[in-house]
Amino acid sequence: MWQDIVLMIGNILLGYALIPQVIKGFKNKKPNIAFQTGGITFSALLAITIVYFSLNLIFSAVICSFNTLMWLTLFIQTIIYK
Repeated sequence: MWQDIVLMIGNILLGYALIPQVIKGFKNKKPNIAFQTGGITFSALLAITIVYFSLNLIFSAVICSFNTLMWLTLFIQTIIYK
């Protein structure tokens, strides 16, 4: 299904953009995003991942779950490094 491939590529690019942000948070020991931003984005991506799985968009679901974990990490950084 071509839609799965397109969604997967978009999610790969978004996930790639998050990697430096997560690393910066660990290095600086400071939150780089607002508490609400991390919580809401993590929750929304979790819901989107579940929807992808329910639609059998496996590639998109797997990559979106990576993005969800990255946002969860950023969210946890806002809690720990506050």
